[in-house]
Amino acid sequence: MAERVGVGGPALHTCEGWPMAVVLIPILLPLLAAVWFWSRPLLSGTWLRSPAWFTWSAVLLLLGAGVTYLIGSLAGASLDPEEACHRAGETYDRSYRGANPEEYTRWFPLHDKCHAGYDLVPAWVNPTLVVLPALALLCLAGVVYLAADRRRTGKGVL
Repeated sequence: MAERVGVGGPALHTCEGWPMAVVLIPILLPLLAAVWFWSRPLLSGTWLRSPAWFTWSAVLLLLGAGVTYLIGSLAGASLDPEEACHRAGETYDRSYRGANPEEYTRWFPLHDKCHAGYDLVPAWVNPTLVVLPALALLCLAGVVYLAADRRRTGKGVL
């Protein structure tokens, strides 16, 4: 990543010659649109009666869990773990890794330790991988509750 310093302004980071804004706009615009449409029922107060809102919330939470898992599994992404540890400024303990191969080969919790005291996987990844699916399950329970209530009464809760 290169860095250009503009006259009288902050540095403009580039990604292989492209301004970072040009690279991020196709990613951020759909995300902002999704957040806008998701938040409209929150602002209007209709989210409690909307099974669609709970369904989309569950989908977004599961997508967030998928992205979090990807971030955690690619932490220190290198075919050479020793190189990844040195890039992070940590020493590589070959004997520790050899004695604990299950730590970096299992699916959950994610770990990629250089030595007993340093993990390349950020500390927030594993708790997030528990909380986001749990919240998605709560949202799906809300969908089931609203569907059962609509079937029982013939209309919404409120």
